[in-house]
Amino acid sequence: QVQLVESGGGLVQPGGSLRLSCAASGSFFRLRAMGWYRQAPGKQRELVASITSGGGSTNYADSVKGRFTISRDNAKNTVYLQMNSLKPEDTAVYYCNVHPPSPYWGQGTQVTVSS
Repeated sequence: QVQLVESGGGLVQPGGSLRLSCAASGSFFRLRAMGWYRQAPGKQRELVASITSGGGSTNYADSVKGRFTISRDNAKNTVYLQMNSLKPEDTAVYYCNVHPPSPYWGQGTQVTVSS
């Protein structure tokens, strides 16, 4: 069974930075595109960023373009999301999953941007 464990969230002031990590179990990881998703209270889960299996291509939601960077280390079965210039509207629970997403979600990591 696929396991995805997100970490690195927390409380940060506007303009601050966080780096999220997602450790994945299973041999699927290096064969699949991965994505970071987020869900804010009262809103649907949305795709924030995605990266191809080899890491050679990335895509971002318009709302985070230029501020967030997705990367991966296939040797460590880990995908990262570097988040800079954080805004209050980035507040959400952040999840990783394959892209397009499977039904298997981790517990997510809470990111709160507030002064």
